[in-house]
Amino acid sequence: MQALRRCPNFCRLYSTQPPLPELARVARTKSAPLAVRLRRRKQFGALPEGKSDATEAGLTPTEQARYTRLNAQGALPKGQTEEKWLKNLNSRRSRIRGFIRKKQAGNITETEVLGRRIYLPNILLKLVRNNTPPGQPYNPYEATFRIPQSVKKTDVRSLLQAVYGVKVTYIRTDNYISPWYRTVNGYERRSYKTYKRAVVGLVDPFYYPHRLEDMPADKRKSREEWLEKHFSIQHTRNLQKEELLRLTKGQGRMSWKFNAPYATKKSHIIRLVAERRAKREERVKDFVGGMRELREEGETIEYAKLKAKVLKTPIPPPETASPPTSPSVE
Repeated sequence: MQALRRCPNFCRLYSTQPPLPELARVARTKSAPLAVRLRRRKQFGALPEGKSDATEAGLTPTEQARYTRLNAQGALPKGQTEEKWLKNLNSRRSRIRGFIRKKQAGNITETEVLGRRIYLPNILLKLVRNNTPPGQPYNPYEATFRIPQSVKKTDVRSLLQAVYGVKVTYIRTDNYISPWYRTVNGYERRSYKTYKRAVVGLVDPFYYPHRLEDMPADKRKSREEWLEKHFSIQHTRNLQKEELLRLTKGQGRMSWKFNAPYATKKSHIIRLVAERRAKREERVKDFVGGMRELREEGETIEYAKLKAKVLKTPIPPPETASPPTSPSVE
C-alpha cells in the first residue's frame, strides 16, 4: 500500500510498455480480478503488503504456468527463455482491443473499428468518478461512465474513438436496477435509479479533478470560492431553504414567525435557553431570600405571604363563612 501511495501513476501500467517497474508490478497484482487473487492466494499463499507476485523475468503466475506448459509440450523453440517469450507475447498484446489494422495497396496501413461506428449520437455518456476504496490511490487508467441500458460495449468503444479520440483497452459493463418503492397504487421502480455502468480501460491516463475532501485547506478554500463565484452553489441552496420555509410557514393563526435575529440559528437558541435559565435561577434566589426573612420575623412560611413579599403583591383577605339563611315564608 505504501508503495502504491508513493507512485500513484503506476496504478495501471499495461504490459504494452515493457519492462515493467517494480511499482507497476505491484499495481498489476493489486488490480487483478478478485477471483484471480483468491485463487492465487489459495495456491501460493498470502503475499506481503506492497509485494508483487511476478517472477524475476516479469511473468505473472498465469503466464509462468502457460510458459511451463508450452515448454513441456515442446511448442516453444529450443532455448527460448522467459524474457524472449514474454517479449513476443507483449508484441501481440500491443494492439488496442476493438480495432484491427489492415494493409491497403501501397503498404498503407489503416485502422478499422470492429463494430458499428457512431457519428453525432443522441445518447448521453455521463463521466463519474471511479470507485476507489478508502486508503487506496485513484486509478487514472480507468474511467467510469453511466450510460443508457440500450448502449453496448461496441457502441461505447466506437463513440469514444470516433468522437473524442480516446483509445480503449477493455470495457466492463454492469446494470443497476432500481428497488421497488411502495406507492398509492402498489409498487413501482424509479427510472432515475436504474442505469448501466461502463468501466473503461484507457491507454493514456486521465486524472479526474480532486474532490474537495482530498484537497489541502488553502486549495480547498480557493476552489470553493471559485465555485461560488461562477456557479453560486451555496447561494442557490440558501434560496431553496428560504423558499421551503416560506411554503411551510402556513397562513393566518397557524403561521409562525422568526424571532430576530435568525431564530433558527443554533447560537440564538442557546442564548434564549441561557436567558430563561438565568431568570429561573434569579426567581428561585428571590424566593429563598423571602423565606429567610419570614423566619427572621418569626412568621410562619406560607405561599401567600411569600408571594406578597417577593412579588410585591397584596395578601388576599381570608375567606369568611357566611351564616346560613332561613328560607322566607310567605
